[in-house]
Amino acid sequence: MTNFRMPGPTLLRRARALLLAACTVVAGLATSSCAEMSQILQTETATAGQSNPSALTRAIKESLELGSTRAADLLSKAGGYQNSPVYRITLPQSVQPVASKLRQFGLGGQIDRIEALMNQGAEHAAVEAKAVFINAVRGMTVTDAMGIVRGGNTAATDYFRQRTEADLRARYLPIIQNNLQQIGFYNQYQQLLSAYKQLPLANKPDLDLEQHVLTKSLDALFTQVGEEEKAIRKDPLGRGSSAIAAVFGPR
Repeated sequence: MTNFRMPGPTLLRRARALLLAACTVVAGLATSSCAEMSQILQTETATAGQSNPSALTRAIKESLELGSTRAADLLSKAGGYQNSPVYRITLPQSVQPVASKLRQFGLGGQIDRIEALMNQGAEHAAVEAKAVFINAVRGMTVTDAMGIVRGGNTAATDYFRQRTEADLRARYLPIIQNNLQQIGFYNQYQQLLSAYKQLPLANKPDLDLEQHVLTKSLDALFTQVGEEEKAIRKDPLGRGSSAIAAVFGPR
């Protein structure tokens, strides 16, 4: 007795295309019959994917590795944060009124320098973020991948962030600190703090810029990973690979 073997995704897609052509050309084939046969093939395609969860997992991991690598590469370029209208890091919104006062006292240059160093530190840290992100991606399980493979345009990124952000923040903080130290951020920061503390203002907001840079850096990285995921889902073969296309390709 010959063993039955489930056809692969590519073969099933071709079969659906042939079925559609047949339904269009052959007038005698009832529309309802075409719909029923198409539904059967769609079900078989989904079953074929679920029968090989390791392939799903590899595709999800590969797409996230590609997305995180491309995001880190984009943001780690000179001006990757500073020159971006979306990702540029400025002083926290709560501090902006105080920053205006500081500018009135002739400290605008220091504020501009601080913001430039925050962005530069985030750019330097993004170089090292690549390895941190990839290690986290590789820890995903089959169950994780199965749960997000048919989600929205950023389902993988959203799930990845939900599960890993706390750990990534802890691992990314020393990277941020080290890079801010190397570019002389803290010297400028202490000078700004000294001036800030002397201002005759009540209810001054917390000026913890280190955590602010960390949060904004990760927000930008995750957002850009999500943009990369959208591009991969839209063109899985062109922006990804044949393995990714087998999972994210048209059904």
